[in-house]
Parts: sequence; structure tokens; C-alpha cells
Amino acid sequence: MSDQHTALRSMHDLGLAAWFGGSLMGALGVNGAAARMGDPTQRLPVASAAWSRWTPVNAAAIGAHIAGAVGEMVTESPRMAAQAGVGRTSAVKTALTVGALAATGYSRLLGMRLAKSGGPSVQGVTEPNQQTPANVAACQRRLKMLQWAIPALTGALIVVTAYMGEQQKPGQVLRGVLGRANGVLNMSRAMGRGGGLMHASRKAGMGAAKIAAVRAVRRQMAMSGR
Repeated sequence: MSDQHTALRSMHDLGLAAWFGGSLMGALGVNGAAARMGDPTQRLPVASAAWSRWTPVNAAAIGAHIAGAVGEMVTESPRMAAQAGVGRTSAVKTALTVGALAATGYSRLLGMRLAKSGGPSVQGVTEPNQQTPANVAACQRRLKMLQWAIPALTGALIVVTAYMGEQQKPGQVLRGVLGRANGVLNMSRAMGRGGGLMHASRKAGMGAAKIAAVRAVRRQMAMSGR
């Protein structure tokens, strides 16, 4: 099996970039421009039309990102098990992804409700005025929080992804694998003295860990072209 996973990485990164950039542009550009319209009854319909045109592209980007992320998780599972810290970072990334998906889905639901409300008078896409119906105003207030939560969560995903890229450097892999092995050995020592057989098993485990570390480093060096 090839160590090169360019297609998976491209799907992951391009999808995440579109997800983050689209949400940030929408909050600042679409919603901000619609709020400047002179007719307050046209602000919601114009913004809703713009978001509706973007939704299929955003869905495709999210799908590409998820497919790439799952593919990378499968291909990197051996390193995740052997290298200390990788599993914890992967858990953080998964939690951020779930949060961003939930925020995006709920945001779209609120947007659809606003699109069906017709053309009520509003201060902005996410800001009601004195003439705004109560149910529309409630949706707007929720949407105001979500429009910033989505770029915050996806931006955090970009940062975590960059950190995980650093974890794939050969030196980081070596330290992580040896750190995991030392942790296992320390745990076995804490369980008590085991005589000659336990000592031999510890030495064998340490030797296997060193071999795994060397193999992991060689794999990462091959992937990076070094």
C-alpha cells in the first residue's frame, strides 16, 4: 500500500478551507451587505437567496472534508496507536468537527425558517428591529451566535490540523513512539516486581518499541520525500 495519500489530504484541506472561508465570508460579506439595503423588508430575502446558492457548494465541501478526514484516520491508525499524543489530538479534532457540523446544520435550519418568513422588516440579517415578528427575532438571535461559532470552530480545526502535521515529522514520531513505550514500561514497573521473566519481557517490549519507532520514522521520511 502506498504511503502517499495526496487525494485524501487534498479533499480534507480543500473542503475545510471552503467550509471556513464560506462561513466567514457569509457572516461578514453576505449578511453585512444585506444589512445595508435601504428597504428593511428586502434584507432577509436577499441574504436568504445568497445563502441558498452557497448551500450546495458548502455541503459538497463538508462532504469532501469528512471523507478525507476519515480516510486519513484509517491510514494513520497504526501511528495513532504507537505515537503518544496523536490519539488525544485526534479526539480533539473529532470533537471540533462534530461541533462544527452541529452548528452548521442548525444554522441552515434557522436560515430556512427565516427564508420562509417572507419579507419582514429587520435591522439586519441577524438583528431584529421594533417591527420584526417575535418568532423571526428569536431565529435571528440564535443565528447571530452561530454565524461566528462556525468560523471559530472550523478555524480551530485548521489549527489542530497544522499541529497534527507537525506530529508527523520524523523527530516527533520517534519521540512519541519511545514516549509511549516508556509509559508502558513504567506501568509494568508499578505493577510490582516480576523476577527474571518480567525483566525479559520488559527488554523485549523495549526492543519492539525501538523497532516500531525506526519503522515509523522511515515511513514518515518516505512520505516527506527525505
